[in-house]
Amino acid sequence: MGEEMVGLSGRVTGTVGPGLVGEVMVRVRGGAEHFLAHPAVPNERITVGAVVTVIEYMPPRTVYVAAVYATP
Repeated sequence: MGEEMVGLSGRVTGTVGPGLVGEVMVRVRGGAEHFLAHPAVPNERITVGAVVTVIEYMPPRTVYVAAVYATP
């Protein structure tokens, strides 16, 4: 599953940011699964509901993500 995770989109279900272990839901394997998430961009804070892209996958359940849209 590793390489196919990179580039997938997901939605933040628990704030992702510095010093936080956030959570994202990603559509994978015909369903949606939760992953622990860290920001791919240092010091970026991504709030609940934001759309993100998986930049890196660390098995079994951790991803590094970046916001798809800039938030004001």
